[in-house]
Amino acid sequence: MGIFEEPKIDSHCHILDPNGFPYSPEVAYRPSGQETGTADYFKSVMACYGARHALLVGPNSGYNLNNACLLDAIERNPALFKGIAVVPNDCDEKTLAQFKEKGIVGVAFNYSLNGLAHYANIEPLLQRLKKLGMWAQFQVEGDQLPSLLTLIETTGVNLMIDHCGRPDLKGNATASPFESEGFKAMLALGQKGLAVMKISGYAKFSKEAYPFADVAEVAHLLVKTYGLDRCIWASDWPYLKATPRLDYGPMLQLMERDFTLNERKHLFWETPKALFGF
Repeated sequence: MGIFEEPKIDSHCHILDPNGFPYSPEVAYRPSGQETGTADYFKSVMACYGARHALLVGPNSGYNLNNACLLDAIERNPALFKGIAVVPNDCDEKTLAQFKEKGIVGVAFNYSLNGLAHYANIEPLLQRLKKLGMWAQFQVEGDQLPSLLTLIETTGVNLMIDHCGRPDLKGNATASPFESEGFKAMLALGQKGLAVMKISGYAKFSKEAYPFADVAEVAHLLVKTYGLDRCIWASDWPYLKATPRLDYGPMLQLMERDFTLNERKHLFWETPKALFGF
């Protein structure tokens, strides 16, 4: 069995369908061309590469707080998709519970885009997510994570970290990027069992072009620290703002380069299946 046939759950991808679901007027970035893809087209992509389920993430680009496109994809394909929504910071418990009934398993918090100050008062929202058994999905970069550790430990919310935590791999002449405060905080979360790590988004933090040779060490260290029962693979399709072009197949082949068949069995299938109830 080749890697394309191995059963998979894609744990981070987006549906962007501006023809069927026009973008929100206030968004700063409006994806177009190869950055877009309907739910029906993505189902065809999944079928080509052995992806049997997917966790769809509501994108800040294009839709932001408008979850209509995401909810439509799940409603029409409830056995195939679950979702992560984008909601206001004061979203109430009733609304979250309604989202949960519609196949939404959590909420996205994009610190790398919006900054730390934007989410300064989200502790009540995280408490509501914990009460409902839902996930908080944090996308951080560089050294944003250390200031969030107290909040994470205080709330005890089910937490996912996007895209390997987007560490700063530039480093400098005297320090390794693995010695940065942000990376140390990521490892601390894994050592304490406080988060699930998405092994994804290589193009977002690598300082090299494909095949992103500098990322392999990061991915291995995160999987070793978090454990296979708390790490999951994701494609990040359709690669918003990617330069140059990225494709599903070549990105999957990086997993074959970096992980054994047994490791991939957990990252692709067993762990996300257990975590998200597919």
